[in-house]
Order: sequence, then C-alpha cells, then structure tokens
Amino acid sequence: MTRDHGPDQGNTAFDALLRAKRLAAGLTQAELAGRAGVGIRTVRDLERGRSRPQRTTMELLAKALDLTGRERADFLGAARGMAVESASGPTGVELPSAGELIGRDRDISELAAIFDGLESRTVSLVGLAGVGKTGLALAVAHRVAAAHPAGVAGILVSDVSTPDDVLTAIATVFGVGRAADLSGRLAGASALLVVDAVERAPDAVAVALTWLAGAAPTLRVLATGRHPIGVPGERVWPVAPLEVPPAGVEADLDTASAYPAVALFLARLRQVRREPLEPDEVGALIGLVRKLGGLPLALELAAARGRVLDLNEILNRYGDRVLDLAGPAVASGAPTDTTREAVTVTLRDAVAASYRLLEADERRALRRLSAFRNRWSVDLAESVLADETGQVAGGDPVPLLDRLIALGLLSVRGSGPYRFRLLDVVRDFATERAAANGELGRIRRRHAVVFAALATRIAPDLAGGNFSAAVGRLDDVASDLWAALAYSANDDPHTALRLAAGLPRWWRFRGRDLPGRQWLRRLLDDPRTADADPIVRAWAGVGVGQLAAEHGGGAEELPAAEAALAEFRRAGDLTGELAARSLLCGLWMTTGGYDEARRHGEAVLALAGRAGRIRDMAVAQNNLTWHEIRVGDLRAARRRLAAVDRLASQCGEHRLRALARANLAEVARLDGRYAEAEALGRRAIAALAELGDPGHKRRVLGTIGRAHAQAGQVDEARAVLAEIRQLGAAAEPATPERLALGRMESGEAASIEAILAYGRGDKESAVEWFTAAAEAYAGGHDLRDVAEALVWLAASTEEPEARRSVVDWLTAVCKEGGITLLPRERALISG
Repeated sequence: MTRDHGPDQGNTAFDALLRAKRLAAGLTQAELAGRAGVGIRTVRDLERGRSRPQRTTMELLAKALDLTGRERADFLGAARGMAVESASGPTGVELPSAGELIGRDRDISELAAIFDGLESRTVSLVGLAGVGKTGLALAVAHRVAAAHPAGVAGILVSDVSTPDDVLTAIATVFGVGRAADLSGRLAGASALLVVDAVERAPDAVAVALTWLAGAAPTLRVLATGRHPIGVPGERVWPVAPLEVPPAGVEADLDTASAYPAVALFLARLRQVRREPLEPDEVGALIGLVRKLGGLPLALELAAARGRVLDLNEILNRYGDRVLDLAGPAVASGAPTDTTREAVTVTLRDAVAASYRLLEADERRALRRLSAFRNRWSVDLAESVLADETGQVAGGDPVPLLDRLIALGLLSVRGSGPYRFRLLDVVRDFATERAAANGELGRIRRRHAVVFAALATRIAPDLAGGNFSAAVGRLDDVASDLWAALAYSANDDPHTALRLAAGLPRWWRFRGRDLPGRQWLRRLLDDPRTADADPIVRAWAGVGVGQLAAEHGGGAEELPAAEAALAEFRRAGDLTGELAARSLLCGLWMTTGGYDEARRHGEAVLALAGRAGRIRDMAVAQNNLTWHEIRVGDLRAARRRLAAVDRLASQCGEHRLRALARANLAEVARLDGRYAEAEALGRRAIAALAELGDPGHKRRVLGTIGRAHAQAGQVDEARAVLAEIRQLGAAAEPATPERLALGRMESGEAASIEAILAYGRGDKESAVEWFTAAAEAYAGGHDLRDVAEALVWLAASTEEPEARRSVVDWLTAVCKEGGITLLPRERALISG
C-alpha cells in the first residue's frame, strides 16, 4: 500500500531504488546531480527519504542515469507510486488514494456509472493545471475497481515518452514483459488503465492507445490532460472548478461553507492556521474564493498564505493579481512537497500552458472574450468576436467555444443563454496578453459597442408587457453594462451615451436613479458628445429627467426634457415625443405647473389615440387621473382608471394595470368606500409583488391602513402599521423612499397613527401625528397628501389661534397645488 507521506517523509522503496541505480552507474551524488542539472541536496534528500519525488526531477534523474524502456518506466513508476492491482492480488504498488476530494461527488458518481457500464472505452478528464484532474481520476479508479476484475493500473506520461515507452509502461504495471502479452494477461476480463498527464506526449499516447484498442479490447482507459487525446470514440469530460458562492450571498460562515470552493479553502487553511476565522474575515473569504474562481490549485496557493496573513490581507494583497500566486511546481495538476531547489510556478504559468495549446486565431478569440466580466451567451460572444463588418473569423463561434470548454478554459453552468464564463484567472491572463499585443483598447471598445447595442434593443421592452423579462435580461449582464460604461465614458463617449440612454428605466426600477442620473448628466455635459446623434441625446435627456424625478430633482432637468421634446418633434419621432410629453406631464406636476402638466398629458392622449398607441393612451389616462383627484372630481378619476385598466389589459401592460388598481384604491378611500379600498389595495400589492416591483408597496399599504383607521378597524390598521414599519426597518436610512419622522416613521404610518388617535378621542396625540404626517408629506411629490393631513389637523386642533394657523397653511397648499377639497373634507373642517 502507498503510505501517506508527511512533508519530511519520502518513499523508502524509491530511496533504495535511486541509491541502487546511482551506484550501478558508478556515480557519486554530486556527479548525478551535475548530470541531471539539479542540486546535490536534492539527490541527498531523496536518498535519505527527506522529500517526496517530484515528476520533473525524476525525469531528469532517469535521463542522467541513462534509463530506458521498462527500466525507466519502473523507475518513474516507483517515484510516482502508480501501479496495478490485479485480479489475483496486488502487483507492485497499489494505486495511490485520491485523498480528500471536496465537491466532486457528482463527477465521481457519473464517471463511475460510465465505467460500470459499457458507454465509453476511453474517457479523458481535461482542464487547467490544478483543477483536480488526477485526484478525480484516482477517486473514480478506486470506485470502479470491483467492476474491472483484470486489474486497475496507472501510468505517468513524460515529455520524452514514445509509443513504445507508453506500451512498455502499460505492460509493466499489468505485470507482463511485453505489450503483446497484454491480450493474454487480461484474458477477456475488463481492466482499467489510468493515464496521467497526456499532454506531455499526446501523439505517443494516441498511437499506443489506438494499438491497444485492437490488441486488448477489454482494456478501458481513464486519461487526464490539458486537452483530449484524439482517439476514436473518446469521451471528453471537462473538469470544472469548484462551485463558488454567488454574488450577494450572505456573509455567514455556515452559509459560505456549504459551497465546495469555500470548504476546500478552509480545509487547506486549517493546515497552516489553528485560529478560527474572525467575523470580519468572512466577507473576505467569500470575495477571495470568488476571485479565485473555484480553481483548486489557486485555492490551495492562497490558503497557504494564511500562515502569515489574515484573509482580508490575502484579498487586499492578491485580489487584483491572483495570477502572481505561486507555489511548488505542479505535478499532474497539484502542488507537491519539494526541496529548496524545486521550481516555483505561478497560476500564470498554469494558464499559459493551456493557452499555448490554442491556435493563433483561437488565442485571438480568447483575448477578445476576456472583455466579458461575468456570464455571457453564444450570441453575445459572436458579437464581441465579430469585426467592424460584423463577420466572425471562421463563421460559427460554436466550435471555438467547444474547443475552449474541452481545454478547461471556459466553464458552462446552468441551462439559460447566459451560461458561459471564463475563469477569472483565464480572463486575467488573456487580458494581460491583449495588453501586451496592444489590442486591449480595441477589444474594450468593441465590448462597449456590443452592450450599447444590447441596451438599445432591450430599452423598448422596459415599457410594456415584456418589462419583467427585459429587466431580467439586463440583470444578467449588469456587470458588463457597468464595465462597458466605465470604459467608454473615457475613451468612446458617443458609445457611452448610447449605452446610458437605454438604461434609465432599468436604473429606476433597481433603485439606481442617483448614479444613473449622474452618468447621464456627465455624458450630456461632455463636450465630446455635443455632435452625437441628436436622437440619442434626446433619449438621454428624457432618461435624466425620469431619474431626477425619482429623488425630487425633476425641476432641474426640465430644460433637458423640453429640449428632448423639441428634437423629437423636429425629427418626427412619435415614440420619442410621447415619452418626452409623458415625462413633462410628471415634471410639471412636481413643480406646480399644473396647467402645463395637464396640457402635455392631454397631448399624449390625443397623439396616442390617433396613432393607435394603446399603452401610451393608458399611461396618459393614468397621469391625468391625478388632475381629476386634484380638483375633487372622483367620478372622472374613476372613469380614467377604468380606461387605464381596459387599455393596459389590451396591451399586456400588467404593471401599469396594477398601479392603476392602487390608484383606484386611493380614490375609493377618498370617496369613503373603505372595504373596496382595502380589497383593491391588497390585489395591487399582490400583483406588484408577482411582477417583482415591491417599490410601491409602502404607498398602497398607506391607503389600506388609512382606510382601516377611518373605518374604525383598529386591529386591522395596527397590522398594516406593523407591515409599514417592517419595510422602514429594512430600508437604507438614506433612500428617498424613507420619510424620516422623529421616530423614523413614514408619512403613511404617521397618518394612520393620527387617524386612530382621532378616532379614540385623543386630540392631543392626533395633532402631533397629523403635524408629523404633513411635514413628512411636504417633502414628497404630491401636495394632495399634505392637504389631507392638514384637513385632519385642523379638525383635531381645538385652540382657535392654532386652528387658524393650520387653515392658513392648508389654504396656501391648496392654492399652490391647485387643489379642490372634497365635500367630506370640507365637512370635517367645519364640523
């Protein structure tokens, strides 16, 4: 049995063999070291059993000792510790154990199923150096040993192996003198051969295995290498890196440890560090493992730094240069214990070895694909690979992607279109090569052009029945969108403006209105975009206004919106004109230009009606509803919202339909129909949640809570208050949605508390809460909310002078907002 050697414990069988071979050659340790080109300490330590044999060193020693044929194979086999276990008992040394394999259970089971059956004669495990091919092969070999009664054996290929060397080594490990004797040795029974490091002599291995296919048809082969062998019937099995935590995963050690890459890193870290992780290291652990891409070699090299550095220090030091992580020379994909004279390799060396297997056009393509920041689709790859004329070298990119997968340079996860991803170390290496070739700028410009075109194509779907799907498509490529924008804003501002102009609705939905507005304003103000396509500038102007309105800055962007409208009208762009007028309708409402707002809303309705633009008609009706509420015409508001519901249903605009239902709930509440308001509000919340749009939930809950409070349903109102406060607790303190009161309560919550206090006759508390609600609402967009709070405040205030002050405040708000109080509200004040 192969022993589990410690760091200072060698293979004693090999120690004696090396000493015997050296003495037989009549060499001193110094002379052997000189011939082999290694340090004398290397030879001395190997003969004393103080270090483990390393593949490169053993091949140099075999050459220096003039070993050939079977003698050489026996020498290397003893060093490697790979041999055969025959049906009648072990011959030589047993196949070594794979050791602890983390995250490979599925691979082992599926590969074992292949070898337990008759699916394939030859299976090749391919991938980058250090991905764990050899360990996986050994684990599978041990798992399926019982199904191969003629034996399970393994050989190690060297750089100078010939077909005869390979066949001799195979014969040796199966206990026969010649390859020709293998047929009799196997005697029709199934056997399994593990061939490690095929890439060292692929042609020799291919010739040998092709011969064996006829001479020993019951022999099955499990090979490891950086590329397939290329023999008939070969099944290629790419060995992927270990699964890493996804972006945004909770920084919890138990949660993170469930991912195989984290589990392996922690296992290796425990070998060099006794102390448990500190809480502030968990985030660094996740970030580091993600940056290392789950590559076992990278994880082991980084974990080894834990002897000196904590995880935050490792991430800070190596996070942006993981290719520089170095360790002992890689033997069959895993670092080994070596002497001081051992060669040190970096992750860069490991990737470079696979990169060199590519043809020139494949390398060029890999450098272009390195522009992607996360996952991508075949279509996006085709666009990035295309030249300025839209042509891809070689035509179809699928064979290229298949080749990269076969070499382990490209990983595939999931079943959706965005399932391809370069490992971080591969992407970083390819980016280095692109920079060295002077093509990095050109590659990044192409990447930005592709994503600007993507954003432009998706933008129309961000307003319609395909809204949720369109948001999801942009979410899938979010990191690439940001990277393209950051690069092109400096080096290609026209492309950056086109990209940014397609994203406002996505930014607004994802709560990125502030950074989105900043990007658009920066690009519009950049002198280099002054001569950009006027329509692109106009859409950017609409976008900056939409985003500004989200955080109360709409008045500042009125000139941009007006300029956009003028450009769209000049160009006869109806879609643009409708968007600009709809925006101006909203912006003028927030700045007190109610007549202008209504004019634009009615213009949108007329234009959309003539053109049969159903969705735009629905949007206009929804916007004009506010004007009917403002002047106290609830019947007209109901008619408009009924039209919204009908039109939105026709065009499949489910989100607008849900918002109209929320507005109808508010109209019902204002009209004293509290049960109807509650039912409509709950339906609106359910629809918005199903559409993935929880942003309006607080407002609708406010409507429901006030309806319960006004109906005297105290318990129900309290339950809604709890929902509102839970939303407030989960919100970021600085978000515009969060209306901070003295107790950090929202305007809706304050209003509900006030109505409940009023209902139980606690006028003093009611005054405090209504005042808080009015002040909170005053920072919003809708003065109608302020007016309603002041109506209740006037009704709650008993001291005449204070009451007059409130009424004066209410009068000013109504004048500013063009608001007509409802009969119920006037009765409340006078009562």
